[in-house]
Amino acid sequence: MTWFIKLQRLKQKKNKLAARVSNNNNRRIGLQVDETDKSKLLEAKLAQKRKNPFAKSTDDAKKLRVDPHLADLEPVVTASSCFVRETPTRPPPAKFVLQKYDPQAFAKLFQQPQITAEDEDDAELAARQKHTAHLPVDWSLKTRARFFCPTELPAIQLKTSQLASGLTSFVRCMDPQRTESTLDISDATRFNQCNYYWQHPHLPWLTLYPRTAKENVGVVVGERERKALAEEWDFSFRGLFQLLRARQCPYFYLCANTFTVLFRAAGVGGRAESHALVTPSTRGMRQALRQEGIEFSMPLKSEGSGNAHDSSFTEESTTSSLGPEAGEDAPPPAQEDEDDDDDWLESLGVDERELRRIQSSHARKQQAAEMREDFSDNSLLLVDGVECQGFFSYLLNAKSAISTVGRLAGVPPTLLSPVAFPKATMQHLVPRSKKVRLDGVDYFSIDIKGLILPTFLPSVAELLSETRQMFSSTLASSINTLAFSKATQKLLETPEMPQSDAEGEDAAGQVFGEQNLSECGLLPGVVGSICRTGQHAVGLLERVCYQRDEGYAWS
Repeated sequence: MTWFIKLQRLKQKKNKLAARVSNNNNRRIGLQVDETDKSKLLEAKLAQKRKNPFAKSTDDAKKLRVDPHLADLEPVVTASSCFVRETPTRPPPAKFVLQKYDPQAFAKLFQQPQITAEDEDDAELAARQKHTAHLPVDWSLKTRARFFCPTELPAIQLKTSQLASGLTSFVRCMDPQRTESTLDISDATRFNQCNYYWQHPHLPWLTLYPRTAKENVGVVVGERERKALAEEWDFSFRGLFQLLRARQCPYFYLCANTFTVLFRAAGVGGRAESHALVTPSTRGMRQALRQEGIEFSMPLKSEGSGNAHDSSFTEESTTSSLGPEAGEDAPPPAQEDEDDDDDWLESLGVDERELRRIQSSHARKQQAAEMREDFSDNSLLLVDGVECQGFFSYLLNAKSAISTVGRLAGVPPTLLSPVAFPKATMQHLVPRSKKVRLDGVDYFSIDIKGLILPTFLPSVAELLSETRQMFSSTLASSINTLAFSKATQKLLETPEMPQSDAEGEDAAGQVFGEQNLSECGLLPGVVGSICRTGQHAVGLLERVCYQRDEGYAWS
């Protein structure tokens, strides 16, 4: 068996040797081919060359489609290649243009509407827009802000030194550019300093502004927690109000479930004394303030909408403002008229039961007329001067300030301030930077969501106006706080002093107010903006545009 296997292997080796010999003979025959045969073989080899699979096929090449918008562009031919490529020239940054007020500004910001007659009207309106050197102050709370600029905005990814310097400057109320210190003074540091504010109470699992947020459903606070929160809030509110009276705090907000209060120090908003604005108010709140002897006015209330009861209340508040003695000597004229009417009806022989029915019907009509403007901007209350101290005591002891039912039951009102106060927690706005492309131009943007105080925009505007040629901002306001700016603007338009010396008195009062608030913790430029009393000192801001050569424009 082994002999047979060896025989088979030997036979296979002989066959392989014979095939190798035949191949060598063929090669020798090929070497004897003449030169003409070699050229023919070379041509045949080149003809059978393998095609490049990555080469672009020219058989089914499509015709080049020319964009009509790019037809006027000049072709650029490079020296190292014969290909022609079209490079569109980059257009210059478009000039920021204001448009009419639109509550859906954020939703329509990135849309490209077609050119219509309305857009032409907007362009004409922007052309007639007046530009001022200063930016008005909007006393309404903002919920969102977005900044646009054709150049790069301050960085939000901070280094260790920038984060530490911005935090230190805010806590110590320092201006690094005007004080001798080793702190970082870059744009990113200054922008970071503008993003802080103080709040009490701070419960991370609850949304304390707006207090009607959907996340607050099902919140249960025990009796022990309610008592602890009330004691902490009482101490914090007392300390914050004392800072306001000493002009160490320019303003602060008290946000309850059903109303919001803006306390402002003397000199802010053109008022010579500390004051408070309350919005919205109800008939029950106004009645409670009258019972406590707290005088107030309603600056936004329309004069033609009042009835007999409203006019009597206006006259009553006027007489009470003259002093308690004047109010005690003479009864209200409306009350005298009602007594005369009752006597006249009794003289005609009207039944006493019918007289009571008429009186109750008249009282219901008066009550309905007084409640007509409840929960609206016209129901805003102004508590000025010494009455502000009484209003503070009323809020400190009022049971209605802390709700016992509904969302955030047992949680005290939210206190918001630009400077530190007892028991306060420092909060930080989180910005997000993006890069957008509009009309073929790249813009840098920073989007900020959260609770934005009125002094945030003047601080950022002062920073950007020093370092940027142009920028734009779009803002979203809390609807419940728009009345603060409306009332301040109306109060500035109707000053208490005589009109003959109004300009000189306003200028002197503004300088005096700025000097008294020089140590309130805000930058000097921001203090000047909240104390300004001239034209365009206050306004409802939805869009803001800045050009270095022209100034500010807003809508």
